[in-house]
Parts: sequence; C-alpha cells; structure tokens
Amino acid sequence: MISAKEILKEYWNFSSFRIPQEEIIKTVLQQKDVITLLPTGGGKSICFQVPALVKEGVCLVISPLIALMQDQVENLKNRNIKATTIKAGSSQNDIITLFDNIKFGNIKFLYISPERLQSTFIQQKIKELNVSFVAIDEAHCISEWGHDFRPSYRNIKVLKDIIPNVNFIALTATANKKVLEDISSNLELKNPGIFKKSFTRENLAYQVFSVEDKLLRLEQIFAKTKSPAIIYVNSRKKTVELANFLNARNFKSSFYHGGLSIKEKQISFDNWMTEKTPIMISTNAFGMGIDKSNVGIVVHFDVPFSIENYIQESGRAGRDEKKSFAVLLKNENDIAIYKEQVKKGLPSLLEIKEVHRKLYQYFRISNGEISENSYSFNLLEFSEIYKFTPIKVDAILKILSNNGVFELTNTYNQKSTVIFNSSSRNVISHAIRNIYTKKFIDTLLRTYTGLFEQEVKVDEFLLAKKNNITSKQVIANLERLQQEEILTYNSVKTDTEIRFLVPREDDKTINRFSKEISRFLKQKEKKSADFLAYITNNKVCRSIQILEYFDEISTKNCGICDVCLSKKRYNKKDIYFEILSILKEKNSLTSQEINQYLKANEKDILIHLQELLAQDKIQINHQNKYQLK
Repeated sequence: MISAKEILKEYWNFSSFRIPQEEIIKTVLQQKDVITLLPTGGGKSICFQVPALVKEGVCLVISPLIALMQDQVENLKNRNIKATTIKAGSSQNDIITLFDNIKFGNIKFLYISPERLQSTFIQQKIKELNVSFVAIDEAHCISEWGHDFRPSYRNIKVLKDIIPNVNFIALTATANKKVLEDISSNLELKNPGIFKKSFTRENLAYQVFSVEDKLLRLEQIFAKTKSPAIIYVNSRKKTVELANFLNARNFKSSFYHGGLSIKEKQISFDNWMTEKTPIMISTNAFGMGIDKSNVGIVVHFDVPFSIENYIQESGRAGRDEKKSFAVLLKNENDIAIYKEQVKKGLPSLLEIKEVHRKLYQYFRISNGEISENSYSFNLLEFSEIYKFTPIKVDAILKILSNNGVFELTNTYNQKSTVIFNSSSRNVISHAIRNIYTKKFIDTLLRTYTGLFEQEVKVDEFLLAKKNNITSKQVIANLERLQQEEILTYNSVKTDTEIRFLVPREDDKTINRFSKEISRFLKQKEKKSADFLAYITNNKVCRSIQILEYFDEISTKNCGICDVCLSKKRYNKKDIYFEILSILKEKNSLTSQEINQYLKANEKDILIHLQELLAQDKIQINHQNKYQLK
C-alpha cells in the first residue's frame, strides 16, 4: 500500500505535512471519526484527500455550494485525480450513469450537496458504492450557532444508517466550542478525535482604521505595498469601480464577482495568480480554492457581516509566514450603512411567510400541489411586482432554500445577448418608420455600446425599467426585431432557476421550522453586533479579541495590530513629536532620511510613521516620501 507521504509528494509535490495534518490523516486511516478545525490556509483539503487516495473505494464529500464542489473537482482533475459531482438538473438516467462510472471507473471522490441526501433514490445509489469514508466540508453549517447555518446539514447523519461502518471527518475553518459540540452531537460521531489549530497568526497584523477618504487611503497603501493583495467589497458594482480607480492611478488590478462568466472569472484569476494584475478587487465570491502563499495584504473596503467571514478572508494573507496585513477601513457612514443592511437583511417570520406565499402565486401553484418543474425566476422582477425589497427577498430565498422548501440554481454567468445585423443608418431609419419600437431602440442604443460590432450582454429587466414596460414586453420587442432581421437576440430569461421540493401548504410549511428560523435570525443579529464591537474596541489587542471569540484565552498582546501600535506610540511620544517637527522643517523625507536625523531605532520610526499615516497626520507623496498633510 502506498503511504500518505508518497501520495503527498506524487500529487502535491510536498515532501512533508504541516502540523497537525499527518496526525489527522493517521486517525482517519484508523477508521475513527474526526473533527478538524484548521483556520483558513491550514490545508484542510489535504486532510481528507490524501487518506482517500490511500484507501480503496470512493470518498463521499458533503459540500454546501455548487461552485465550491466544481472548484474542488477541477483542482483534483488537474492533479490527475478522478473526481465528480452530480450536476444541477441531472435526470434520473444521468445519475444512474454517473454512479455506474463511479463504481467501475475508479473515481476517488464524489462531491454532493446535503440537499441531495434527502432523496431516497440518491441514498440507495450511495448504498451500492464502496465508500471509503465521509468528509463533511464547512461542517460549521450544521450548527445554528455557526455563521452559515444550513438545516439540510442536519440530515447528513442519515448516512450513519445507509453506510453504518464508515467513519466521518468533519472539517471547518471557523468554529467556537459551542459549534464543535453541535457538530459532534448532530453527526452522532463516536469519540471523535478533535484536532484544533490556534487562530493565532503571529505574522498577520490586524489593523482597523477610521478614515473619511478611503480611496486616498488605498492609494497610500498601494504606493507602499508591492506584494499581491485582495480588496473585499460588498457589491459587484464596487469591484468594477475600484478596479477602474486603481488602474487609472497605475496600480494594476482585476475584479471578480459571481456575475462574471466562467471565462471572465478564469482570466481575472489567472492575471492575479501570475501577478500581471497583483491587486484583486472582489466580493466574497473570491475565496474558494485560492492557494497563493505570498498575498501581503487583504483590505476590507466594506464592513463584513461576521468575525468568521472576516477571519476567513483576512487569513488569505501571509500564508508564506512573512509579515502581512489585514486592513479594515471604516467611517461613521459605513457603520450606519452596515446597521441598515443588517436590518434589511433580517426578515421577520411574517415577511418570510408573505414572500413564501407569493412565490406559489407567482408560479400559479395550487394548494396541496407539488410541481416537478424547474422555473425561471427573476428576483428583481418578482420584488417589483409584489413591492418587496430585493435584499430582503434574497435573504428569504436563502432561508427557504436552506430549510429544504425549494432548490435554487444560480445562472448569473448566463446573460441574454444582442447584436444588430444592419448598419446604424438602417437601424435608425427603421426606428423612425416604426413609432412603436422607436423609443425602445433609442433606449437600447443609449444603454449599451458595441451593438453593431459584437454580441453584447443585455439585461431585460433594466430595459423594462428604462422603458416603463414589463420584461415580457422587452422580450417581445427584441423577438419582433429579430423576426424583422434588424438584430439577433439570444435569450436567457433568468438569472436563477427554482425547483419546489415540498407541496404548497403556505403558513403550515413555515410553522414547521419557525423556531429554527427565529433562532437563526437572532444568531445572525448577534454575530453582526459582535463584529461591530470588535471594530469599535480600540483598547484591547485585536488578536486577543479574535482568540477570545473562538474560546482561546490569551493575555499576550500581538504588538503589531493598530491597538498595540497605538499603545506603543503613547509610550514614546518624544519620537512621535520629533518626526512631526522634522517633517515640518524639511518638508518631505524618506524613512531612512528621518532615521539619519533622529538617530533612533529604525523599527520604532517605522511604527510611528505607520501610526501617523493611520491618523492622517502625514501622507506619502508621489516621490514615495513622507510629508505633513
């Protein structure tokens, strides 16, 4: 039998494991249950992928997101390891063929969502496999105290009945004591080996800065920082705006969000990995499968919604063990927006019931009926028709989906396209002759550029709003123009597909899990409050605050966060004021020049310069020198 170290070398080209990977793998191979808590960058995947290659049979991997499953399957295939997943929309015949391929094709990994496990057909097909063990990724989702609670995760334990002699490994990057207890209890693990790695990151400086002009601060950061970076924002639009802002100032950047096509995402990702564009501006869609060790700084331009999200995203910096920074920029306006977003994103039970009822009305599904069809769904149009707030509808859809009411499939990368077949002169002439479509054609030409040269992605809902008509009328106009050979319209009618999993019973359906929803919403509210407390507490070391949140007791200050640096400044006010005095006299100086005048410790000078920058007392000019503001 090939050893775990030989597999690590053959497929990953590593000669040794990180602590505690080897011990975890050894325990899995002994067919014992395992819970693994490794912070982001700790190498969780190797803990189940290596033993799966050592053992006979297929490893069943439970994962919460389609995109995450696809990403891991592709990563394994790139290492010449056979892996697969059940594609969305697969028919029963497709699934039978897939399981036959697993049985007879030496496939080592089957990635599957917890929702799929609810199907008795899938359960029977799993029973026919030679399963080596079960890996539960993002295991914190099993706990209502976790930051991403998914009730469907509580159904995973059905595997204990289907394949009773198979051991489990549950993996997470962010969990406190309560969540770990929930994982063990809900999965019915037998005396699990628990492996935890401390959340302490001695090389990562957590820094929270209050700044009014965040764009200026970004310029200052990247004038000084040359290592690869990630900037996290809370909207797709902002990824594009920030990338344009930085590129206009000669900072090479790319943007990434869930609405890009697969090809666009790949180009953006590759440019960042090769450091053609070393700065990546992204929503939290950018994170899965990232393995870039030399990220020197992660900037949160907007406030994240929980400490867990913040730690996961910040943890992508400094994996090479070199000094790195997790910088969060905030101001009073951000805090106000954050509180409003939390309020808007936390619906009441009454609102959940109302949206749930209207969904059945929208698709004309009768009481007691369950439909086998998948429906095209436009969230914005639905919200407009029933006068709902889109952000709240989105939150409710996720809650209902997580509770197994229906299955959502996002198709954001699929957009309708239009290209004109005639010259601009002919199109304008046609518009003049056809009064009914003139305004529509004018709006189309004003809204999108390049329509005569190439296929351009269009948004039917946006065109509907601009023309004060419905999306159906927009589609009818485009189809009519296509019939008249004015343009070619490739229609994708939705950005989401929805498939109902239970019969329509209106409030009865919600009442079944109303207690779970109420607890979930309270927990969400608490996590938001906890994060606000973290970013506004300027008296306790950031690392100590984070460790305490994850039930680690520490009294040792990190010495490199903004709070610790601030305390150091107060201990050495003489250097603080001397630097200001020298800059006032000499106008602008490099840190080395300041060192020559002060004859002080260079490290102390750099710390004070960093603090003065944070307080907006000084700035870095175009010559990369320090000067008073």
